[in-house]
Amino acid sequence: MKRLQTSVMAILLLGAGASLAEPDEALLGQGQGYPVGSIQTWARNPYRVGSWSALDQVPGVRVNRVAPSSQVRPLPPMAQPPALRYRYRNLGYSIDEYLDRQRATGLLILKDGQVVAERYRYARPPTARFVSFSMAKSVVSLLVGVAHAQGLIASLDDPAEKYAKDLAGTPYGATSLRHLLNMSSGLTFTERYDGNDDVMRMGRAFVADPQGSMAVLKTIQQRHAPEGERFVYASAETEVLGYALRGATGRSLAGLTQSWLWEPMGAEHEAFWRTGADGQEGAFGFFNASLRDWGRLGALLAEDGQVAGRQVVPRDYLLAGTDAAQLPAALKPGRATPYFGYGHQFWVLPMKERTFVMQGVHGQRLYVQPASRTVMVITSVWEHPAGAATEGPSRETDALWRGVLTSLGARTD
Repeated sequence: MKRLQTSVMAILLLGAGASLAEPDEALLGQGQGYPVGSIQTWARNPYRVGSWSALDQVPGVRVNRVAPSSQVRPLPPMAQPPALRYRYRNLGYSIDEYLDRQRATGLLILKDGQVVAERYRYARPPTARFVSFSMAKSVVSLLVGVAHAQGLIASLDDPAEKYAKDLAGTPYGATSLRHLLNMSSGLTFTERYDGNDDVMRMGRAFVADPQGSMAVLKTIQQRHAPEGERFVYASAETEVLGYALRGATGRSLAGLTQSWLWEPMGAEHEAFWRTGADGQEGAFGFFNASLRDWGRLGALLAEDGQVAGRQVVPRDYLLAGTDAAQLPAALKPGRATPYFGYGHQFWVLPMKERTFVMQGVHGQRLYVQPASRTVMVITSVWEHPAGAATEGPSRETDALWRGVLTSLGARTD
């Protein structure tokens, strides 16, 4: 009996040790308790885990806060969740094996508004507010859709300068909101993530220039194509939309997010936007929210903009940006990029069943398939941006999503 007890204890200890081992945990600051770093170091190792789940605790970072809902939407657990499996490079894996292979800080899977799986890694608590990077762009798009529905934006074909007055007389000011939403302005804005591109220049201005991002937006002059003819990813286009929203509504992005999204969707936790030197929120990548509230936002999208029968975001607006059949030819999957399509700041997957994703660099993802009401949220600290679906961890994450759909009986063709 004593030998049996010893064997069982050994197995339990081995299991506990395995569950605590996470990819690159030493590099990512496990031994230091995952510190948040400074305003100069927050994006580097070993500060990524700590900073990217508590950016408001980084000294010198300014934020505008978004209050939780007065009536929290419950996310009950699924009574008998199925085993979730996926295939990658001809091998089968479980979701926990994915977490053992990739640097994910959080994973949440919902089906019909119920929790199928929920995981937190690198000692992150459920209350952590995870930075979204470019997932924030899709949040801005939802606010544009509501502003248009309320008549605060008269037409998506209006030039940006009608609302963002400081851009009057500039090429971005003359560009329509519709083409900004679709990142088809035709303006040349470099985004290579090499530290020497326009997005880095804009990021530095956002933090330090009294004009914020506007200081760089005004300098973009060259066109590589006529408006609407070509998709080229450019974070500047979302920044212009952020300024246009403030001009159209007279309110901050944080205030709009609370009134138009967080309150009606039943958010559980406070969220926040990082703000720049001019007080404007970073529309291009600085919205922060808990994993469960990202899931609630995904559930709203899976229900085509509805919550409990109330239309929160216009359905037609969502369809125009996430239904491949409705996208302009230049924005369809396989045309906008070799894999994804793009519309209204969302990435559209090449599937027969409408399926789309909010994406941020370094592994932030929110996948949605409305027909099956399936949502998957992943927050990560990948070493490299890895934006393309054919690259490294992005390719495996796409395989995980398809495996989740298959495991839950949804279509993946």
